[in-house]
Amino acid sequence: MEGHINFCIPYWADCVSVSRTGRHGSSYFIFKGGIITTAALLLLMWQLTRFWLRGLGSSQNWSILCLSLVGSTSLIVYTLALGHTGDTFYLLRRFGVVLFMFCSFISQLIAGNALSKIEAFAADGKKLLRFSAIMLAIAMFSLVLDGVLGADYDRIENAFEWWLIMLLLAHLFMMIQLWKKSKFMLVVTNAGS
Repeated sequence: MEGHINFCIPYWADCVSVSRTGRHGSSYFIFKGGIITTAALLLLMWQLTRFWLRGLGSSQNWSILCLSLVGSTSLIVYTLALGHTGDTFYLLRRFGVVLFMFCSFISQLIAGNALSKIEAFAADGKKLLRFSAIMLAIAMFSLVLDGVLGADYDRIENAFEWWLIMLLLAHLFMMIQLWKKSKFMLVVTNAGS
């Protein structure tokens, strides 16, 4: 609306990157506020997932704690560097988003694997693992295209980024549905009472 980017459908070629949607004008503040809030909520979501998995009988998995901390921090670093120019800020953005996506993907694999070992959720866990395999295949295909197409890959790179982010989020919604299926509830008590 403010004229900083042209209208396009980001899931197809020749469109805008995810980060460019939040670099200028009022979107600069909306994007940053939204992503920083999202990073905090993702950290909370992964911690709840740890409790949920433990409640289902999975062993305590500290790797999800570590991955969620690193992933959320990386997403915040990416967001804070957004809109600034220079090699350092570019490096912070690239490092931040790649580390966030890596940590999220590995956390999803760990959760899917843990569920696949719980009898009542084995089929669901395997479904999540298959979904993760599709995401990995798309990411690998993107890397192959980058190597094969060279500079021409720039026309479709943003679309791959949008699809991968959408798939990461879809995986989270699939897990939330499993929370509902298991009737997962968080009960906060006062330990001092």
